[in-house]
Amino acid sequence: MTTEALVIADAIEADFEAITAIYGHHVRHGLASFEEEAPSRAEMVSRWQNVRALGLPYIVARIGERVAGYSYATSYRPRAAYRHTVENSVYLDRDLAGRGIGKALLVELIERCRLGPWRQMVAVIGDSANTGSVELHRSCGFCLVGTLQGVGFKHGRWVDTVLMQRAICLEWDGLTPNRKKSVE
Repeated sequence: MTTEALVIADAIEADFEAITAIYGHHVRHGLASFEEEAPSRAEMVSRWQNVRALGLPYIVARIGERVAGYSYATSYRPRAAYRHTVENSVYLDRDLAGRGIGKALLVELIERCRLGPWRQMVAVIGDSANTGSVELHRSCGFCLVGTLQGVGFKHGRWVDTVLMQRAICLEWDGLTPNRKKSVE
């Protein structure tokens, strides 16, 4: 066990060998992603660039030089009416789950999204049996809003999608977020 501190920072292009490997493992062996073919490093870099072009955060957690996990937010849906809602993703190195890295990433992601014009964050969790992800999101203030049953077919079985949601704006006047915290 390392005693090196966990550091969360913006992802850089040099992180994408590790990010591609982390995500590739989840695609090939898990149900968190409904992709069936692991994307290439070039594809993952392109996705990162698209997220950054939207002004959204894409962050990594590092322990020393090792990328332990990553998280990002992207547009929830492409239609304009959804412009104040983002969807989050969190993926961890398979050997480092259960150490609080996912929570550290998600907390930081929420805080960074609070700085933008976004009001709501949605988690679209692959597999209703993915209790780790459901509990991670619950611990960060997400509420269960529904389960889409059997909407994906992967690894020879039908898979649910769990939808969770939380407000990321402290106050909202209906048009723009108000970043001032209320004093009670």
